[in-house]
Amino acid sequence: MTDNLKYPIGLCVTNKELSGDERTALIGEIRSLPSKLRQAVSGWSKEQLDTPYRPGGWTVRQVVHHVGDSHMNSLIRLKLALTEDNPVIKPYEEQLWAELADSALPDPEISLNLLEALHERFVLVLESLNSDQWLRTYNHPANGETNLNEHLCTYAWHGNHHLAHITTLKERMGW
Repeated sequence: MTDNLKYPIGLCVTNKELSGDERTALIGEIRSLPSKLRQAVSGWSKEQLDTPYRPGGWTVRQVVHHVGDSHMNSLIRLKLALTEDNPVIKPYEEQLWAELADSALPDPEISLNLLEALHERFVLVLESLNSDQWLRTYNHPANGETNLNEHLCTYAWHGNHHLAHITTLKERMGW
């Protein structure tokens, strides 16, 4: 396994401070992710959807469902940070979640539909924040304190990271 297969767009880089233009660009990435994911897997066969994006990696089906799981958690973390003082958020075992029936078996369409609605709400909240709110924080037991600028960077990267898993697989396989 090469790092290019595991991290096709590189490692996540976050910033505690972002300009308005930087935030607008990152929110745009979050806004466009559901349609990009849908386009990336459009017309794929069951066999293609059940192909791991890299040796030892999740299947494309699991990747799409994982993005839904992760971004649901992201919106909840965002809302906790906005409504509580530096809340401790609950991590989850993403590898084990990917093995559950709702990630391993169903058509990705379920999570693509979920992501469309979820990202619509996600973007509504993100676009409503004032400069003070971007500095609000939550505490991740493993990763420490995170402010909402960093959160935005992380989840814009996260969506593009998994989208690249799918699009680079598609390119390598000639699909």
